[in-house]
Parts: sequence; C-alpha cells; structure tokens
Amino acid sequence: VQLQASGGGLVQAGDALTLSCVVSGRTLSLYHMAWFRQAPGKEREFVAAIYWSGGNEYYADSVKGRFTISRDNAKATVWLQMNDLKLEDTAVYYCAARERRRGYSDAAVPSKYDYSGQGTLVTVSS
Repeated sequence: VQLQASGGGLVQAGDALTLSCVVSGRTLSLYHMAWFRQAPGKEREFVAAIYWSGGNEYYADSVKGRFTISRDNAKATVWLQMNDLKLEDTAVYYCAARERRRGYSDAAVPSKYDYSGQGTLVTVSS
C-alpha cells in the first residue's frame, strides 16, 4: 500500500488549505484513515481520523471546529480541510492507514497504523 500526501504549502494565519492523500496498491475501503503531523523538534501528533466507510470522525482538541477529515473510497482519496490556520499548525502532515479488521480504537495512536505516507509540509506565517 502506498500513501501519497499532497497539498501543503506556505499560507498566512487565518487562511485555509486542503490536503489530499491518495492511496494505491489496495482498495481504500480496507482501511481506517488518519492524519498526523510533526512539527520541528516535536513528536508526531494526532490530527484526525475517519472510519473505513466514512463517518465516526475523531479530532484532536487543537483542531476541532477548524479541520475536517473526509474520504471518497471510489476515488481512493482522503482529504483534510484546514480552516483558520494558526502558526502552531505548522508541521509536516502525514496520512496513515490502518487495516479495518484491526478495529478503530486508539485511533489517535500512531503505532496503531500500518502504513504512512511521506508527508506534506504546511507552513503558516503571520
């Protein structure tokens, strides 16, 4: 399974940005999906997760109400819509896949995921 994240860039605080993650190799519907991020000098942190069939979205408190995760299994794509970006959102964003047979609990734990993409950099400036 390959995960290709894209859509990052340099934006100003308050702007919006949408990240995409295209999954190839196996059908997307086999996986629960999530976004994580890692800022320089910090550990990878959970951002959002979504159930294999859509719904049951789960967000980190720091992004709740500003970010939206969505997916289209037919298009093999997962998105992260980010609104009202803040300086502290600056990070490399990674999408991750977890085989749905393994369940959806502990969705915020990076080690629960089976695959991860190479990441896309989001830089928020003032």
